[in-house]
Amino acid sequence: MKIKLDIDCTPQEARTFFGLPDVEKMQEVLMQEIQAKMMENIKSLDPESMMKTWMPTGMKNLDEMQNMFWSSFTGTAGKSDKDA
Repeated sequence: MKIKLDIDCTPQEARTFFGLPDVEKMQEVLMQEIQAKMMENIKSLDPESMMKTWMPTGMKNLDEMQNMFWSSFTGTAGKSDKDA
């Protein structure tokens, strides 16, 4: 036996029907705080510090990263310039 029941209601009406608390205002306040903190953190980061954060600690500059990629493509990974 199959029974299909379609209920047409808004999310707010469903929460009220099931007795769930209304947390919409709390969510709005929290989202505003999160957004403000994210914007504050983004403004405080300059490009140089962002690159230092994103790059592994072993790579001190872009040249090292380029050399690493180049050596992996040419098959000279792990060899020094004298060996290649």
